[in-house]
Amino acid sequence: MKNTWNISTKAIHAGKGIDPNGALVSPLSQSATFVFDSVEQGGARFSGDEQGYIYTRLGNPTTTELETKIAALEGAEDAAATASGMAAVSSALLANLAQGDHVIASRTVYGCCFSLLTHQFERFGIEASFVDFTDVEKIQAAIKPNTKVMFCETPVNPHLEVYDLAAIAKLAKQNGITSIVDNTFMTPILQRPLEFGIDMVVHSATKYLNGHGDVVAGIVCGNKEIMTKVKYEIIKDIGGIISPHDAWLILRGMKTLDVRVQRHCDNAEQVAEFLESHPKVAKVYYPGLQSHQGNTYIGKQMLRAGGVMAFELKADLQSSMNFVNSLELFSIAVSLGDAESLIQHPASMTHSPYTEEARAEAGITDSLIRISVGLENVTDIIADLETGLVSL
Repeated sequence: MKNTWNISTKAIHAGKGIDPNGALVSPLSQSATFVFDSVEQGGARFSGDEQGYIYTRLGNPTTTELETKIAALEGAEDAAATASGMAAVSSALLANLAQGDHVIASRTVYGCCFSLLTHQFERFGIEASFVDFTDVEKIQAAIKPNTKVMFCETPVNPHLEVYDLAAIAKLAKQNGITSIVDNTFMTPILQRPLEFGIDMVVHSATKYLNGHGDVVAGIVCGNKEIMTKVKYEIIKDIGGIISPHDAWLILRGMKTLDVRVQRHCDNAEQVAEFLESHPKVAKVYYPGLQSHQGNTYIGKQMLRAGGVMAFELKADLQSSMNFVNSLELFSIAVSLGDAESLIQHPASMTHSPYTEEARAEAGITDSLIRISVGLENVTDIIADLETGLVSL
């Protein structure tokens, strides 16, 4: 029965055990370490001859429930929870890379991913190339004998470009390369990359999975072999673990994941249509619009377009900043997926680690605005945007 449950049911029930005290809500195991019945049992746990918990950096019941739930939603054999989305990205990459290896990444990635792949990995002899992932031939041309990983977000931040996951997975497998996709914007409710042949999925659980803006966390998903390496080599030794309390908060948030994601989509679709028709807006980047490159993937690769979009104003840098500052309902913040509608200016915020040349190559202009459409009444959201646009 559990294997046939709808994903919205899995979001509530997957991974949940029966509490010996009969609690409906899973208890929080807020403990750093775990007690053994004897030295012999402790030795058996450390040797792997007996299953059980030792120390929360190596595993915790609350964390395990979260990992089991996410794995079920993504269709993965296993998952690992981490201290942040960037801890998830770095853990997935480090589990597959060594000195002298090469990574192919999409031409636009989250600013800190760009910094990790360039400023940090470069110090350890790992090379990164940034390629237009809408063109599989360009990815093919970038492959080198030492290429070990293909990494991308889709839809990509902030232009919401959509990439062909099946084509990327096929190319990666043909060349013995591990494919990793950041699925934060979509969540497994709207898109499940492993179903298209992708090897690993990462999430910033800070965003939609938690959904309430009070946790920083990440998730890595994959097969049992690679996830064992992620958990017991990378995370164990580097230490980017999630706290049990944060894992418990995400478990609570995920009970409403499907309901929240659908409302985000409902609101965003109406906001995108409003913006596209407004004379002060030059262009809207949202896959839910027929004018967007990613629209052909709706209903095939991704069920809906999500709650994030970007748009270009017919304005200069200062006027664009004034527009953001003028809004009342929107909060100026660089996250997404919260109940509140959020707005940010990528050139000066999330993509500020890029050089001016790299920003130009990635299409991060001075007038580009990104919004995460929240759960408020959509009439109020549109009215706030209209007031700001009128002032331009």
